[in-house]
Amino acid sequence: MILRVLAQGEVYNVPSKKSENGQLAKCVIRLKELGEVGDEYLVTILGNMAQCRFPPDSIVAASLRFKVHESNGQFYQDILANEIKPLK
Repeated sequence: MILRVLAQGEVYNVPSKKSENGQLAKCVIRLKELGEVGDEYLVTILGNMAQCRFPPDSIVAASLRFKVHESNGQFYQDILANEIKPLK
């Protein structure tokens, strides 16, 4: 997907059993499809990719993974970035 960056949060570490040092970098980025009425996505970035900064209004190519999970009878959607690369 080709998307515009609206905002990116700060990077923080979360506990992870899968990471070598027991910590995993994480941040959230808000992306919008190009065009006036494009959809917006709040995407979680994990690992080394979370350390990358994408300035507001930059254009990126992103591969996203959509997951749904249930908790206490409520359904939630998670959007994770597989890959994000700046285009300009």
